Amino acid sequence: MSITASQVKALRDRTGVSMMGCKSALEESGGDEEKAIEILRKKGEAKAATKADRETKEGLIATKIEGNKAVIVTQYCETDFVAKNEEFVAIANKAAETAISSGIDTAKAEADTSLKELFTKLGENMSIEIDLVEGEGLADYVHTNGKVGTIVNLASPDADKARDVAMHITAMNPIVLKPEDLPEDVVIKEREIWKEQLLNEGKPAEMLDKIMIGKEKKFREESALIKQSFVKDSEKTIEEYLEGNSITTFVRKGI
Repeated sequence: MSITASQVKALRDRTGVSMMGCKSALEESGGDEEKAIEILRKKGEAKAATKADRETKEGLIATKIEGNKAVIVTQYCETDFVAKNEEFVAIANKAAETAISSGIDTAKAEADTSLKELFTKLGENMSIEIDLVEGEGLADYVHTNGKVGTIVNLASPDADKARDVAMHITAMNPIVLKPEDLPEDVVIKEREIWKEQLLNEGKPAEMLDKIMIGKEKKFREESALIKQSFVKDSEKTIEEYLEGNSITTFVRKGI
């Protein structure tokens, strides 16, 4: 039978698959849209490859700590409905367990296979990222919305303070650990913006350098974890709260 352009467009709007893919599925299904969707779902890998235009803006964060290893899993999908799907959640949790027991590569390979299988059922793009941190002072924290989380390691074990720092990182989103860690290209870009703002405010040219030195110092400190005001006690910086302990590394992820 002859498939019309409007039929192809309607199927593309529902599935996000290419026009040619939709036309082929409609021809195979004899023009039945529901059967065409079924056909496309059975071709999960092919469909996923043609859906780059559909962004994965939803998902979940999962963490796990065992011994001296901490894992944070960031799993993406297209809708909040799928983010709450039991199978989708289970894949993320299993990936965290496998990453600790067998490594990130094995965990990701297994998760990718499971997500492709789930894709055939739910018809949404899905992907996964896994990060692992090793150390003796590990802690994790995931926001109640399940979409932002952190793993962190302190040089000396301190479970309560490590968890507090993980919570702070989740809430405040520091860019780097120390002020001097901030990439120079980021600072240069900000300096250009500050200069333009100051000129627009009518500040004298001879004062610009001095003002921008102060702005840069403030920007670096606000961006650096150890210099940020601790969320549970704004009178202290994170560095002061740790009382001589230090942070070796952290990973913060958000959907």
